[in-house]
Amino acid sequence: MKIVTLKDMIRKDVPIYYRMLYTSVAVIELNNKQNDYRIDFSLEIKPTGAKEVSVTFIDAVDYPLVPVIRELKRYIIELDNADGLPT
Repeated sequence: MKIVTLKDMIRKDVPIYYRMLYTSVAVIELNNKQNDYRIDFSLEIKPTGAKEVSVTFIDAVDYPLVPVIRELKRYIIELDNADGLPT
């Protein structure tokens, strides 16, 4: 299982400045085959400066969700640290 990329990312308007909501298509390689899954995710910056990511799948995933969500969260945080998320 590998996260290939997030494409078609759109940031939703939210009046709370420390919380960003996005919709995207996650390209995930499962069993040596790439699949596209629509997802919603949020990135919230806590008062301590820590970043908390929440991921929700819109499409059904034929794979255990815990490892997929864990890898997506890691990928999103790395993408944010590299300024790869839309503003």
